[in-house]
Amino acid sequence: RSLKPPPKENAKMSAAGWLATLALAVATHHLSSNIPRCVGFLPARPSSPFSHLIHHRRLRNEQPHRKEALSRRPPWQMTTEPSSVTLYSPAKINLFLRILGRRADGYHDLASLFQTVDLCDRLTFSICEEGDDVLTCTDPSVPTDGSNLILKAIDLFRAKTRSDKRFRVHLEKNIPNQAGLGGGSGNAATALVAANWLCGRDEDERRSMDELREWSGEIGSDITFFLSNGVAYCTGRGELIRPLEPLPNPPSTVYIVKPNQGLSTALVYRSLDLSALHPSSPSSLLSLFQSGGVMAAADQGALVNDLEPPAFANYGELRELKGDLEGVFGAGRVMMSGSGTAVFGLDDRDGEGDREAALREIKERRREMGLRIFACHFLDRGGPSQEQASSTTLEWYQPSDPLSWTPTPRELHGLKP
Repeated sequence: RSLKPPPKENAKMSAAGWLATLALAVATHHLSSNIPRCVGFLPARPSSPFSHLIHHRRLRNEQPHRKEALSRRPPWQMTTEPSSVTLYSPAKINLFLRILGRRADGYHDLASLFQTVDLCDRLTFSICEEGDDVLTCTDPSVPTDGSNLILKAIDLFRAKTRSDKRFRVHLEKNIPNQAGLGGGSGNAATALVAANWLCGRDEDERRSMDELREWSGEIGSDITFFLSNGVAYCTGRGELIRPLEPLPNPPSTVYIVKPNQGLSTALVYRSLDLSALHPSSPSSLLSLFQSGGVMAAADQGALVNDLEPPAFANYGELRELKGDLEGVFGAGRVMMSGSGTAVFGLDDRDGEGDREAALREIKERRREMGLRIFACHFLDRGGPSQEQASSTTLEWYQPSDPLSWTPTPRELHGLKP
């Protein structure tokens, strides 16, 4: 009862032939007239038996006069449970990070401006017919046992929903570890969304995004942010988020530089001197970003991270690396993200070639640090005014025009092989 996709050479068939083939597929597979596309932060190709036809039609229909109508199409309502889904999990940077004090439970209260960037991991989730959850990863240094936040998130979802489904997950890892980029937390948020999608046959059986956000704080401080719209003011341990509209005057490129050496978050916090924190109030820093824009705020000294001094105390070369990058981007436009060890520079100027040549020279000169350099961009899902807080579909978790969005980060390599 399967319908094979047409060969590539026959993709441009007549309209009548295409409609006849599609009608047969609908009759055979009881599909809705709205074609399913299991997608997350980035588009994934559909897995239906006539996927080639669907993409041929989608690409043909992506004409300027059709785009607006397509973007307004309501989410497709599944009539049967999906069996797999591919989602993309973005990294984040902290545009400022203020530590406000130590709490009685041992954690620290913080105030931070989080921003997602388009450096993404790619995760594929499928339902296991039998056995336990299975996690595989392209990076052998990433643990694939129960300590991984992906499996913890799946366990949490089962505990909250009493689902008995098991999952096979494959993680294509692009975000460096121990970087302060939130790779593990973003993966956990993506796992909650995927489990919610795969365990529900329709909207009524899926949990709301508000519920997923509420649960996520039980397994990690930053996870809640990755269920937001992509830019947020975060307080508490990081789990209390206030979604914001996209920030004005963003950089044209964010260059993320990651040494091979990492630092544990616990070590950085243990080394923190609470008597030597930055004097600026979080509210004043946030106001600079929202009023004058990102680049103007950076030039006024708003890139503040209270975790830089303890990180630099444990890894002196990181302080030197920041100095090198300030020589490229300018003082005030470079900061360590989170608890490190990734350092980023904000660029809004022309002459990208000169900038990247200077970065490659730093990479070569500091070869012992094993630097990886990524050219990235801000990534927003739209502000709170566009958010559908009660939506449980993956339509909320993607850009309004997913076919126009492709991964754009590039990794810069050294001058020598």
